[in-house]
Amino acid sequence: MKAPSGRPRDPRIDRAVLAATAALVTKVGYADLTVAAIAAQAGTTKPAIYRRWPSKAHLVHEAVFPSGEPTSLPQTGSVADDVREMLRRTAAVWSEPAARAALPGLMGEIAADPTLHAALLERFAEGVWGALHARLVEATARGEVRAGVDPAALIETIAGATLMALLIRAGDHLDDDWFDHMADLLTKGIRP
Repeated sequence: MKAPSGRPRDPRIDRAVLAATAALVTKVGYADLTVAAIAAQAGTTKPAIYRRWPSKAHLVHEAVFPSGEPTSLPQTGSVADDVREMLRRTAAVWSEPAARAALPGLMGEIAADPTLHAALLERFAEGVWGALHARLVEATARGEVRAGVDPAALIETIAGATLMALLIRAGDHLDDDWFDHMADLLTKGIRP
């Protein structure tokens, strides 16, 4: 196999660009965010950014929805607790100031850009959504979840309910009562 030509990419630039993006989108919002401003704050250039990310939307998505602990799903031991934990983690990620500032603009971009849509689905499938999907398939095989329940539909319901609650409550954090009520409501709908 032929070695790649050119200089290897500096991971410090990636980190600086992602941090600058999250900070700036929180400060100015998605619509007013520019790649030039990100480059200036990160101490790099627009071409260096575009070599790493194909568009502002791809960059913002990666910056505000990083992979890591909030996107994993710990083993809880029960379907109800898995659903509750997914609700909590979804709310935690979407409640971050950068995510709240970016979501309206990203939603429009995702609808218009099939590559961004695919990237979003891939990133979320690797994290908590993929973990819950696998657990629901396993729970169905054990008889804990009704046969025919579509794991993707449950995940979409969790994501949609959480997003809507965050939008309606306009800055109010979701509390334990909300998580318990939603988890109970959702798990009753999938039980055998």
